[in-house]
Amino acid sequence: MMATTHALVGVALATAVARAAPEFAAVALVAAAVGSVFPDFDLYAGHRKTFHFPVYYSALAVPAGGLALALPSAATIALALFVVGAALHSLMDALGGGLEVEPWRATSDRAVYDHFRGRWVAPRRWIRYDGAPEDLALAGLLGVPAFVVHEPPVRTLVVAVLAVSAGYALLRKPLARLWVRLVGAVPREARAYVPDRFEEATESRARGTRSEAD
Repeated sequence: MMATTHALVGVALATAVARAAPEFAAVALVAAAVGSVFPDFDLYAGHRKTFHFPVYYSALAVPAGGLALALPSAATIALALFVVGAALHSLMDALGGGLEVEPWRATSDRAVYDHFRGRWVAPRRWIRYDGAPEDLALAGLLGVPAFVVHEPPVRTLVVAVLAVSAGYALLRKPLARLWVRLVGAVPREARAYVPDRFEEATESRARGTRSEAD
């Protein structure tokens, strides 16, 4: 799923908190949004493995949420929403496409790494790939609560995020093809710095070209 879709999950979480405890609305919005995109900080270094912990985040979310309910404060609510956001991100990635650069090809059996069991979770492809029409639709649906609860500054932010989402969805496939071509042009001595999934996409495209030539 798109990073913007994950961010809007955080906005939806924060909106629920704003309804119950409006005094914590601002800290909830920041913590939930940051937590919801945090796992993708590993985008170029072991993506969906380095900072993705579907089991451990989920386990930590239970005591963190309990602490926030028992002792509500800016710190406890921020911690709880950060962890819940990260947990939802990691879990939701299993519902999307695989780890490949062109996930609509459905060639990867890796969606998110489960450190607890020491194996990759296979993609379910309910949302076929990040930037797919259904991904954009989900992002739009997640933005609805903010329009009901929040004032114009947050509404403006949601509109901006949805605009970025729409632009990315429109350019998703052309961008993937461009990335593959750019990686193919990287000098061999610099390939060690290219993420494996980009290298794999380039090799797969090259094999396909050779097969067509044969």
